[in-house]
Amino acid sequence: MKNIIYLFLFISQVFFAQSNFEKGTALYQKGLYKEAAQAYESVVAEDKLQSAELYFYLGNCYYKLNKVAPSIYNYEKALVLKPNDPETLNNLKFAKKLTIDEIKEIPKVGFSKLIQNFTSIFDYNTWAIIAVSLSFAFLLSFIGYYFSELSLSKRLFFIGMFVLLFALLLSVAAGMSERNNFENDRPAIVFAEMTEVRSEPQKKGSAVILLHEGAKVYVQETLGNWKRIELTDGTEGWIDTMAIREVK
Repeated sequence: MKNIIYLFLFISQVFFAQSNFEKGTALYQKGLYKEAAQAYESVVAEDKLQSAELYFYLGNCYYKLNKVAPSIYNYEKALVLKPNDPETLNNLKFAKKLTIDEIKEIPKVGFSKLIQNFTSIFDYNTWAIIAVSLSFAFLLSFIGYYFSELSLSKRLFFIGMFVLLFALLLSVAAGMSERNNFENDRPAIVFAEMTEVRSEPQKKGSAVILLHEGAKVYVQETLGNWKRIELTDGTEGWIDTMAIREVK
C-alpha cells in the first residue's frame, strides 16, 4: 500500500512539474519573461523535471531581463545535460557579451590537446553506448570466425575481431577520460555584482583580481567559506563561497 502511495505522489509531482513547465512556456511566448522565469524556477525547485530545454528557456528569460549571471548559469546548466548544443552555445555567446570581465583563455597545445579533442567528440554516456555496440559486433565476428568453414571468411572475421577490439578499447578509454573530466570539472558562475579574488582564504589576503557578475571560474578546492578557483587564463586565488554558484 505504501508503494502505491509513493508512486501516486511521485506521479503527482511529475505532473505538477510538467504543468508548471508548460505554464512557463506559455508565459514565455507571451513575452512575460519574469513570470515565465518564476514558473520555470518552481520546476527546478521541485527537482522532478530537469532537462536541457528547461534550463535553456530559463536562461533565455533571464537574458531578456538583462540578468547576466542567472542567464549564463542556466545556459551552462543546459550544456551539462546537452553538451555542444548549437542553439545554447549561440545564446551563451550573446549572454557573455553582457559581462564586464574579459578573461582570455589559454588554449591547450600538443598531444594532450589532440586527445581532448578526440574524447570530447561525445560525452561519456555516448562513449559507453558505442563501447557496448562494439562489444556485440566483436561477439558476432567471433561467432562468424568460429563457425565459418571458408579460410577467406575466417581470415576476414579474424581481422575484423582485432579491429573491433582495438576500437572497443579506444572507446572505453575515451569514455573513462570524459567521465574523469566531467567529475573533476567544477565550473561556477560569479553571482555577486563585484567580488575580489584573494591570495589566501581570508579577507586579509591580498587581492589578486576583481571579478564581476557573470564571470566563469573553475573550483579547485573548498576550505570553510572559501573556494580556491582558477580562471581560464590560469589565474588562481580564493573567493567567498557566497559570491559564486557551482553549475554541477
